[in-house]
Amino acid sequence: MKNFVEELRWRGMIKDMTQGAEEALSKGCMSAYVGIDPTGDSLHIGHLVSIMILKHFQACGNKPYALVGGATGMIGDPSMKSNERNLLDEQTLAHNVECIKKQLGRFLDFESDAPNKAELVNNYDWMKDYTFINFTRDIGKLITVNYMMSKDSVKKRLSRDSSEGMSFTEFTYQLLQGYDFLYLFEHHGVSLQLGGADQWGNITTGTELIRRVLGKEAYALTCPLITKADGGKFGKTEKGNIWLDPERTSPYQFYQFWLNVSDDDAQKYIKIFTMLDRETIETAIAQHLECPERRSLQQLLAKEVTIMVHGLQEYENAVAASKMLFGKSTSEDLRKLDEKTFLAVFDGVPAFEIDRSLLPSGILDLLAVHTSVFPSKGEARKMIQQNGFSLNKDKMNDIAYSVSDKDIIDGKYILAQKGKKDYYIIKING
Repeated sequence: MKNFVEELRWRGMIKDMTQGAEEALSKGCMSAYVGIDPTGDSLHIGHLVSIMILKHFQACGNKPYALVGGATGMIGDPSMKSNERNLLDEQTLAHNVECIKKQLGRFLDFESDAPNKAELVNNYDWMKDYTFINFTRDIGKLITVNYMMSKDSVKKRLSRDSSEGMSFTEFTYQLLQGYDFLYLFEHHGVSLQLGGADQWGNITTGTELIRRVLGKEAYALTCPLITKADGGKFGKTEKGNIWLDPERTSPYQFYQFWLNVSDDDAQKYIKIFTMLDRETIETAIAQHLECPERRSLQQLLAKEVTIMVHGLQEYENAVAASKMLFGKSTSEDLRKLDEKTFLAVFDGVPAFEIDRSLLPSGILDLLAVHTSVFPSKGEARKMIQQNGFSLNKDKMNDIAYSVSDKDIIDGKYILAQKGKKDYYIIKING
């Protein structure tokens, strides 16, 4: 069995550890948890670092707990930039939790009979009936305001939002998160909390509560916040987050995100976001450095993460879709794409709309009268005769061809291609 701390260390996944954590981990099976905000019904790749730490934790023989913050998620963490969050109703919360558990099942073993199978817990279960009076009496008296003010998460929020200040609700977030750790320590034997570096203050408030209430030792381990080599925020694109839910971010778009990371980022991400062993990764990096223009490291990274999140079939579909623009794909390959992937592959190409009643239509009329793929019938005729035009990835050299319903992809689209790189979508309405 691999050593958990050593495994994280060579992967660059350790930022801070409390004293005694490494020694405690070396003594055998431990239980640890990561907190996840359930304010949405999907995780995004910003959550992946903590999830991968839990995955390594379980792979090293330990027992992982995923805590969805049904209670704390209603408040908002002062280390975050977002405003205070809206109160979720129980039905929405239950839906979000179920969706998140399904996604986590891609990474963690929740179902087996193994003694270290993963557990999902929700702090709403133990907070919903805890009265304010009892909480302030039992917990509030144990942690001083001075202690809470000293935390970086509080300092940063106050300095950033000096004009608006910080609400009492947000200020108490670290007490609530600290109580989660105390509760899990007492009821589930969880003695280690894992998380991002921005959570260090909240996590250590939990270890302090456990020490003051129970006189026992608990531990914290955090990973660095992941950034891009150019200083940009990891996981953010022009269109927003990269989600694990295929309905929000298609497997093709997900695959493309990893395929397009920089060389420097690929060398870092391959260690953090895959389970490949050290020898395999070091060999892959060395091969990449010999011939970086092949982008073999990005291809390996995209393969491993896409299969882990979406499965082998979706990975193969994403690879096939990626070849659509630049590879030797066929009409058959094109017709296999679902609508979402089709639109993602050809995102940004010029598009035209015509009414279905115009079909059947002569190919020259379609391209130069009903649309302006070509400025004139003469130019369309010339390119078709010179074998430079494709319809739905099939070469077209018949200027008398009649375009009909059989040429429509997914009931809505026709793909026109001039030369090797100029694509046009013709959407059929009605």
